[in-house]
Amino acid sequence: MAYTRDFRELPAASPGDGVAATPYLGAMADLLTGLEPEPTPAPAAADAPLADRLRPQRLAEVVGQEHLTGPDGAIGRMVAAGRLSSMILWGPPGTGKTTIARLLADAVSLRFVAISAVFSGVADLKKAFAEARDHARLGRRTLLFVDEIHRFNRAQQDGFLPYVEDGTVTLVGATTENPSFELNAAVLSRAQVLILHRLGAEALGKLLDRAEALEGRPLPLTQEARAAMIAQADGDGRFLLNQAETLFSVDLSAPLDPAGLSAFLQRRVAVYDKDREGHYNLISALHKSIRGSDPQAALYYLARMLTAGEEPLYVLRRLTRAAVEDIGLADPQALVQCIAAKDTYDFLGSPEGELAIAQACLYLATAPKSNAAYMAQKKAWRTAKETGSLMPPDNILNAPTKLMKQIGYGADYAYDHDAPDGFSGANYWPAELPPQTFYAPSGRGFEKRLQERLDYWDQLRRERNG
Repeated sequence: MAYTRDFRELPAASPGDGVAATPYLGAMADLLTGLEPEPTPAPAAADAPLADRLRPQRLAEVVGQEHLTGPDGAIGRMVAAGRLSSMILWGPPGTGKTTIARLLADAVSLRFVAISAVFSGVADLKKAFAEARDHARLGRRTLLFVDEIHRFNRAQQDGFLPYVEDGTVTLVGATTENPSFELNAAVLSRAQVLILHRLGAEALGKLLDRAEALEGRPLPLTQEARAAMIAQADGDGRFLLNQAETLFSVDLSAPLDPAGLSAFLQRRVAVYDKDREGHYNLISALHKSIRGSDPQAALYYLARMLTAGEEPLYVLRRLTRAAVEDIGLADPQALVQCIAAKDTYDFLGSPEGELAIAQACLYLATAPKSNAAYMAQKKAWRTAKETGSLMPPDNILNAPTKLMKQIGYGADYAYDHDAPDGFSGANYWPAELPPQTFYAPSGRGFEKRLQERLDYWDQLRRERNG
């Protein structure tokens, strides 16, 4: 499905109309005379949603994305040069991706066509490309805006490539998902990825100022409630304006305070997809806060995940990984705490069992840190792969039969419990592989004691082996 610049659906062709009824191109006369830029869409109707009535008419009116739209930004520079390259606009909902795409077409006099990957298929793409090619022959280039572009599969994404390469369309895709994960490498190599920021308090405040100016009256809020409303929008300008429209639609006897606002309006649900980037960003933040010994931040990210509906057992698995990767033998109780938290959660369920998860999280964040066991495992695994099938020394080979003993298996094995100090100092390495050092205790926490043991055994080994 294709749309005009102001997002009205294009008329479908009627049977028998032929070329004159081709959608969007219209009659042949329009093809020949309609090469001048389409006019900027008229202001939205008075009964249109507030967010639509406040939609910017110029790039300079877009708030919160000055790093892109300003004179030194990527978009600002392209507009100043009068030439656009294909791009992917990546950012959270309600940050202006669709608006920027529409205004880009206006700024450089390109024909604007919008499709949504949610509602469009291969036939819609072919139709849009065919129309763009017809206009290109007549000297009119097309900006093709693809909303939710990550929802097209890999084959559909590849279908854009020839039309982008030959200049039939300038592609502007919009996505809330990380393009590195969701878009083909071939598409990314032909389009700049421009990151839109979550709208900050200042940008959201400007939107409310514009809404009040348009309505000719202030929002029925105290200053504290206004600040709370901005915070509750969680960076989403469209959500904020929808909330403002709700407030403008009611007759309140007195301005609402923060408590009254909370009772009157729904807080925006935090954006969190369990199998997408938000999920991985938060678990990364939790793990790294634990590694960095910041229990306050670790508890915050734990709360972010659990209150957004994350599976508690997934969080427990990641905490257990942090226990063995970043704490290890510096505090062997860290692993015990995680397993105990898992058992407690299994026993109590939510929400009571979540306290055990929080306790384990705090224990890990406040424990002494060491990745010595983790690094030792990596080194040992690498050496094992590199050295292949080296035989252990004869003295520690298994000798279950008389024949094996006759050929030397287990010969001269020193039973450590019979040696002074319970330590024989024997060699346990293959003849072709000199003794290696994989595990090097950090000297923090319990590993300080482990280092003392290793030093003691090294001294005994040197004494007993000359």
